[in-house]
Amino acid sequence: MENVVIIGTGCAGLTAAIYTARANLNPLVITGMMPGGLLTTTSIVENYPGFPDGIDGYELMTRMQKQAEKFGARVKFGEVESVEVAQRPFTLTVDGEKVSTQTIIIASGAGHRHLGLKSEDLLEKKGVTYCATCDGALPVFRNQPLVVVGGGDSACEEATYLTRFASVVYLVHRRDTLRASKIMAERTLAHPKIKPVWDSVVTEVLDAKLDKVTGVRLKNLKTNAESELACAGVFVAIGHVPNTQLFKGVIDMDDAGYIAPKRGTETNVPGVFVAGDCSDHVYRQAITAAGLGCAAAIDAERYLAKINQ
Repeated sequence: MENVVIIGTGCAGLTAAIYTARANLNPLVITGMMPGGLLTTTSIVENYPGFPDGIDGYELMTRMQKQAEKFGARVKFGEVESVEVAQRPFTLTVDGEKVSTQTIIIASGAGHRHLGLKSEDLLEKKGVTYCATCDGALPVFRNQPLVVVGGGDSACEEATYLTRFASVVYLVHRRDTLRASKIMAERTLAHPKIKPVWDSVVTEVLDAKLDKVTGVRLKNLKTNAESELACAGVFVAIGHVPNTQLFKGVIDMDDAGYIAPKRGTETNVPGVFVAGDCSDHVYRQAITAAGLGCAAAIDAERYLAKINQ
């Protein structure tokens, strides 16, 4: 039987693995469908402390995994198919295999909601991105026209952040008013570098043939008119989808599907803890996920000490 099983190998999961491994808990870490998490889709990470020249997202996660394994964490490539937490020990089914454990740390992360375009997928990491804070300062985007897709608070935050680097930021929204909070919308529309493009959707990201973003093709939903808009980057900010479907009806969540911790990183089920983007819809940064992973590991360690004393 395991002391602790960690679900997810992003910043939260691997930080939890480092801490629980150093506490001699010999954690088992399940990679999930995307080993390394969302950060592996980011080319250069420039805002993670300790890397003044930036670091490739995949390399950062590889280093974190090696660090966890150095202290005794075991990483299992696989997907959790079901979780039973009605009684202890808890039981997980991982690729058909039953795993018993005293504690679980859920660090399954979240995925960016995509536009659903083939051209979007082809140009991901080649000018299409989902995080302005992560990628906005890259040289390829500096002093260039950029497009942000979305109309909520996240899209407004992305657009405002990008004004530090872009020559102009086009905010493409499918409606004629922003869905963002009033103060955020007013601040965004008042910025001289932000140009709203109302009632419009992106139907294609250009140009996959050149293997880089050169613009977008737009469709006006009221007139059906099509147009092209030149840009060097497309920042998609239409929301996130937490990877928590597995825990519906078992672990308490909010209406959007994010796991709602009760105290610290504790969930409504004693012995089950949560960390990272599957519970955080506010910050969603690598460093905050790592911090929550640390907290969850400490909470799990103290819980085990209490029940095993």
